[in-house]
Amino acid sequence: MKKIDRLRLRYEVARKTIHLSSISIPVIYYFISRDIALLLLVPLFTGFFLVELLKNFYPPVSKWYHKTFDAMLRTHELEKKPYLNGATFITLGALILVLFFPKIIVVASFSMVSISDTFAAVIGKAFGKHRLGEKSIEGTLAFFLSSLLIVALVPELNMLIGIVMAISATLTEAFIVRIGSFKIDDNLSIPLVSALVGILCYMLFMPEQIPFLSMGR
Repeated sequence: MKKIDRLRLRYEVARKTIHLSSISIPVIYYFISRDIALLLLVPLFTGFFLVELLKNFYPPVSKWYHKTFDAMLRTHELEKKPYLNGATFITLGALILVLFFPKIIVVASFSMVSISDTFAAVIGKAFGKHRLGEKSIEGTLAFFLSSLLIVALVPELNMLIGIVMAISATLTEAFIVRIGSFKIDDNLSIPLVSALVGILCYMLFMPEQIPFLSMGR
């Protein structure tokens, strides 16, 4: 049976306004070192993850969590089995990116999940009429156009490689990524796939430029 997205537009906007605030992560990271970024991200992710554990296994926290946030949760986030929400996945994604990828790749790929995913969700909810898998063509187009703007603005990023990253991020957003029956949250899959594609492009075509992607780390 096809699952219906239960969120009304106003709750989608509220949810994505919170989501959009994650743009502070790549903006701040651009101006600080990798070590300082990890000092901030490790406790941030740990805090989110602890709340996740408590809400799944400790009834008082679960009651508070659902009373406070149910209106902004998607259908799969209301299922009774243990789950992680988008905020935890997005901080996990940021942590993995900072650990394993050059700074400029991190800034570009994470900015797309912060900004482009927000545009895709709101435009798709408000104007989406034509389906593309579980998403809408309108929302996917909003994602792609905004991601092109992002890669054009990220300093030191090669534009052609940025376009390839934007395409890979758009396709990842449009089509569900699964490992077996497990659905990977797009807050994790979008930045990781685009970052992997970006660094592979540099390794294949511009390996001499890779050191410049980590300036200030």
